[in-house]
Parts: sequence; C-alpha cells; structure tokens
Amino acid sequence: MSDEDLSDCEQIEEKIDECAISEKSEQNSEENNSNSEKSETNSEKSDSESEINEDTTLAKAIPETKVIRYTPSYLSKYEKTRVLGARASQISQNAPIFVQLDPNETDPLEIAYKELINKKLPFIVRRYLPDGSYEDWNLCDLEIV
Repeated sequence: MSDEDLSDCEQIEEKIDECAISEKSEQNSEENNSNSEKSETNSEKSDSESEINEDTTLAKAIPETKVIRYTPSYLSKYEKTRVLGARASQISQNAPIFVQLDPNETDPLEIAYKELINKKLPFIVRRYLPDGSYEDWNLCDLEIV
C-alpha cells in the first residue's frame, strides 16, 4: 500500500471512531433524560434501534466508490473456456465442489459447467485494456451466454 492509501484508511477509521463516540454520547444523554420505569420490551426495542443507528452511521462514514467499467458485462466464449478448463483441472485434483451432485456425476468438465451456470465459482476474470490497464470482474457479476 502507498502512503496515500494508508492515510485514506486512517481517515476512514477516524471517522468511524468519531461516529461511534458521538453515537455513544447521544445514547448516554438519552438514557439520562428517560425515565427509569421502562418495561423490558421498551428497552429491548431501544437496543435494536441503537444497533440499526450504529450500522447506518458506519455506512455513512465509509465513502462508496462506484466502479466505472469499460468492457461488456458478458462472459466471452474464450473466458468461458478458460474458466471451465481451469476449474475442471482443479476438480480433477480433488478440489472442493461448490454445488450438489448426483451420485453418477463424475466428469470434472460437467461439474465445472454446473458450477459456472449456478454462479458458484469464486473466480475473477482480468480483462486487459489497450492502454495497459485492466479490469477485474467477479465471475458472478458476468452474464453467461
């Protein structure tokens, strides 16, 4: 990681810490202002509401980055062949299988195809662009034709 990446991570961690501290102080002030004669059901509701508030606060603190893609979202026949071959090779070497099989299914290529159709493969397809850069696509994000 570069120094800029570390500083970005540190800034995000600081924002998360600030949000958590402000959330705790708000909860403490609300608890002091509320009556001590609340039933258990009300206290359970406030606990679940505070958990939801913490989650939304953390989500606001972390900036979302939108990925700009230049290549189509379809798996090409060449990528499909490469993925199926690589996965069939792994299956033939006793790799774990990610789909349910019938007892008579033993062909690694058919098993790999079944995994591909069900989008259970944790593969990433790297597509190189003319300028030398590349795009990484999760296999589950690509449409299979």
